[in-house]
Amino acid sequence: MDLTTTELTIALASGLVVSSYVGLIVMPAWRCYGRMWEKVAASFLTLFILATLLGVGTAIGLAVVWSYDQYA
Repeated sequence: MDLTTTELTIALASGLVVSSYVGLIVMPAWRCYGRMWEKVAASFLTLFILATLLGVGTAIGLAVVWSYDQYA
């Protein structure tokens, strides 16, 4: 199976996003609480942070693609 450059780039970017999300957002939220239900709740609430970051990144990416021909 041959991977294109685009597929490889998307796979590496996805791995970077997941590892950064776990290391920088989930793990600190997990360590802040002592009870298991608090840790699970904090981990669930970090999904809203992930959704916001993905939404903002998508919006910025679409803005760049939309206005690329004007400034290129």
